[in-house]
Amino acid sequence: MFAALPVVAFPTIDPVAFAVGPVVIRWYALAYLAGFVLGWRYCLGLARLDPDRRPKPEDFDDFLTWAVIGTILGGRLGYVLFYNLPYYLEHPLDALQVWHGGMSFHGGMIGVLTAIGLFCWRRGISPFVFGDIIAACTPIGLFFGRIANFINGELYGRAAPDFAYAMVFPRDPLQVPRHPSQLYEAVLEGLVLFVLLAIAIRNPKLRHRPGTVGGLFLIGYGLSRIIVEFFREPDPQLGFLFVGATMGQLLSLPMVAVGLWLVLRGRRHPLPA
Repeated sequence: MFAALPVVAFPTIDPVAFAVGPVVIRWYALAYLAGFVLGWRYCLGLARLDPDRRPKPEDFDDFLTWAVIGTILGGRLGYVLFYNLPYYLEHPLDALQVWHGGMSFHGGMIGVLTAIGLFCWRRGISPFVFGDIIAACTPIGLFFGRIANFINGELYGRAAPDFAYAMVFPRDPLQVPRHPSQLYEAVLEGLVLFVLLAIAIRNPKLRHRPGTVGGLFLIGYGLSRIIVEFFREPDPQLGFLFVGATMGQLLSLPMVAVGLWLVLRGRRHPLPA
């Protein structure tokens, strides 16, 4: 029945961007690279909005390595713990094989938050002010990451036989039309959230309430992820969990709660004029 319905053709894009001899460069790796480089440059510009305050642009130069390590270690550990723990308990060495895929945004976020806390403690910088700038640049990486997921044909959506823009993904064993949920996430978590946070952090009233922009990011991402998970196919090893929610939705609920707390805290503890 599904095969007879008209669907949008999945674009034929090689997951390998290019190869130099035996070295293969994939779009997924380039997405990470673009996210880090463009995010770093954006942070430098945001740090100049308040030239008389810290953090300074050079602080973000030094933090780039911390961000890369926190993202990769946290993302991998989060995937192992949140999404496939029974498998990795039986095959612990496979947890080190990051080249086989398996990264969790929520784990990566925890890794970066840990890096922010340690870095700011060493530098004597407010982690709330520093975190606001990092939060404002994060949608850049999210956008490129979701586009790379789409190119790979992974993390696709739920079956949608009556949806006009459904696609049949090559990696889908059932070969049925599905929501291109990666693109939904790229728009909501990437483009929309980037614009909203760009407006917020350029508003001095909000920028001078430490933690507010970071809180808005947590709220915006959490709500976006909860919404998109209604269109995204659950991870096969987990399926639907508590009251029919997915792991992505359950992990996003605390994000929204913490985000609300940060926004309220920022109102009570503004920066001195």
